[in-house]
Amino acid sequence: MRRQSGSLIVILGARFLSPYIMMFGLYVIFHGHYSPGGGFQGGTLLAASVLLVRIAGGRLIARRQIEEFFTTPLAALGVVIYFTTGIAAIVGGGYFLDYGSIPFSGVTPVMLRYYGILIIEIGVGLAVMSILIMIYDNMAKGEDFV
Repeated sequence: MRRQSGSLIVILGARFLSPYIMMFGLYVIFHGHYSPGGGFQGGTLLAASVLLVRIAGGRLIARRQIEEFFTTPLAALGVVIYFTTGIAAIVGGGYFLDYGSIPFSGVTPVMLRYYGILIIEIGVGLAVMSILIMIYDNMAKGEDFV
């Protein structure tokens, strides 16, 4: 990681903007199943909000955010959410990611599709956010992973 920025304005600006970028990223994820946007776009916004503070604040602030060892399980959780939703549709007698056939009693297929897409968007958002943070952390270390 880099050391802390010398400018107080940069640090305060990053810390001020980060929660707003994060809230917009969550909005994009949670509204991506019926409006433009979705998991990938929201995940990149969430990662940008974390990385903005990491770039401006340096190592000390980065340690108070998402730890490096936590990003890999978080990315795996996003993939598991995606995969489990697809397998649930197969168990219900449909095709992979056929949300209308997920075996959930008392819910219409229309609502199953609505919530199924939302669950997929959350999984994709988690995976994208975590992977982008991992990429930055590995680049900031300056190590060669070939």
